[in-house]
Amino acid sequence: MGLLGLPSRLSSQTWPDAVRSGAVHSPEARIVVLDIASGSVLAGHRLGDAAHTLAAPGSTLKPLVLYGMVSAGEWNPARRVACNRQLVVAGHRLACSHPPAPPFDARQALTWSCNSYFAAVARTLRPGELGSLLRPTGLLAATGLARNEAVAEFREPQSADDEQLALLGVEGVRVTPLELAVAYRWLALELAAHHDSEATRMVRAGLEDSASFGMAGQASLGGTPVMGKTGTAESEASGRSHGWFVGLVPAQRPSVVLAVYLPAARGTDAAHVAGEILSHAPLERP
Repeated sequence: MGLLGLPSRLSSQTWPDAVRSGAVHSPEARIVVLDIASGSVLAGHRLGDAAHTLAAPGSTLKPLVLYGMVSAGEWNPARRVACNRQLVVAGHRLACSHPPAPPFDARQALTWSCNSYFAAVARTLRPGELGSLLRPTGLLAATGLARNEAVAEFREPQSADDEQLALLGVEGVRVTPLELAVAYRWLALELAAHHDSEATRMVRAGLEDSASFGMAGQASLGGTPVMGKTGTAESEASGRSHGWFVGLVPAQRPSVVLAVYLPAARGTDAAHVAGEILSHAPLERP
């Protein structure tokens, strides 16, 4: 049986069924289920809004940037960075919510979404490098999945503070849920194509741990192994926080990207919605 008492077999529901079940208590959610093989949309909720909602991506950028930097040999994933959970950048309080811990390596930093670690990563970026890391993922361009869709806003960082705030998904970048789903499809294809690389092993392990017992742990409540990442950021206009979850499902051989955006919540709330969807998803269960 699964964790919610579900039989350990292929669900008889479809992805649209699963999305409807997961969105019952979150009617404002923008949800996208993207087929990794074809890039087509399998299901969604408020897809029109998902194509036109631009929002700061928060920590969902971390695995995309880290994968690119480790692949290019520009960051050593064994390097450890200490965190006192009190990061402040240019007046932005970016305190970490993870438990006190020894200095993190890359896998642990992804698991617990450590802002201090990724601020240290950002301080090593060269001018123009962040944009060059993000553009190949498809994050900063129209997806072609919807008519008249909004296109990401990206301001190339001009200072060390700008680099940190942009990599942490706080300022200088806004994307749509469709664009973020497409970027994680790119990541899934990269992980499959370079399955033995150091970058792949590190990102896979960090995202699996995140969605198992780390910051995105709510996503696994349905009993389906997931690789996933949460993100929380504030709207520059309203100051209200919004939450993201983006996952590759199932973890061992991802076939879909599941992206959830909640306009008035936190990343952990979005992970919970993802877990509800996955508890009804047409996937083989352990």
